[in-house]
Amino acid sequence: MSSCCLSGAVHEGKPSGRTDTIGGLDTYIAEPKDGAKTKTVVIISDIFGWEFPNTRLLADAYAAAGFYVYLPDFHNGDSLPISFLQNVEPPLKKQAELTITEKATNAAVVPTTLGPWLVSHRESVSKPLIDGFINTLRTTPGTHKIGAVGFCWGGRYAILQAHGPSQTPGEIGGVDAAFAAHPSLVAVPGDFDPVSKPLSIAFGTKDSLVDDKTRGGIIDVMSKKTELPHEIRIYDDQVHGFALRSDWSSEEDKKAMDEATRQGVEWLNKYLA
Repeated sequence: MSSCCLSGAVHEGKPSGRTDTIGGLDTYIAEPKDGAKTKTVVIISDIFGWEFPNTRLLADAYAAAGFYVYLPDFHNGDSLPISFLQNVEPPLKKQAELTITEKATNAAVVPTTLGPWLVSHRESVSKPLIDGFINTLRTTPGTHKIGAVGFCWGGRYAILQAHGPSQTPGEIGGVDAAFAAHPSLVAVPGDFDPVSKPLSIAFGTKDSLVDDKTRGGIIDVMSKKTELPHEIRIYDDQVHGFALRSDWSSEEDKKAMDEATRQGVEWLNKYLA
């Protein structure tokens, strides 16, 4: 079992948004200065969930750029704890200092913890929750266009939302544009053939979950969609999780994270206008 989205660091800072219950889900909300819902963004988190400080800080950053941002608990209180990130997959600099015994222990813990979690939050469970939340926002007064931003585990679901409205009865969902940063567990071409809405993706060249062959397959599928706005940006020397959990002590890594945030903001500003 590969580590779905486990690498990086917890960032410092105090989120400035608020929490509420939206569509039956606990939700972190970050509002733009004018409070307008004209450009709405739904952030689909990684496995560490809606309370992970990094994700809330990014929600604040999107709000500062003019978006009305929702960060729902799509895990229904079952996100993996931050300690799993720190103890099992510490920042890359610390990984180099681990002993062989420590690395072996970590390798054993990952599949026994992550495997059952992925089963509990498989697509047949998670996608209806996300679709339902999008449906709720569609009926919220003031909401115009909706975008999805997803990281790691959530990156794949941002891509699925870019398929547009579901053909499954009772599961509509679908957004107007999406940004996915280092999506994990993607199926090629299955997850990409149905994409029908503007989609932007960020990958790192050292992403352990998306190798060159997989990334090349994604590029091939998307390149055939000549009428659909899309982009795939590759960030040199960046690992899986860089757009959310970069090591801020590294100027290069912090710059890559900032650029990926700018990528998402600029894309959604363009296609949610």
